[in-house]
Amino acid sequence: MFGLFKSDPSKKLRKKYDKLSTDAMHAQRKGDIKSYSMLTAEAELLWEEIKSLEEKEQ
Repeated sequence: MFGLFKSDPSKKLRKKYDKLSTDAMHAQRKGDIKSYSMLTAEAELLWEEIKSLEEKEQ
């Protein structure tokens, strides 16, 4: 019953991951390869963190 109000920690990280991925896509379309690579690398690190959190939950 009390688990109903617990926040999902991976939900916030997924939202940040989606924003980083979208920003990376826009940077690539503009031709800013340096920003694209930096945003993509940051998004990949965040994805690894999300995966580890979800594995702990199971």
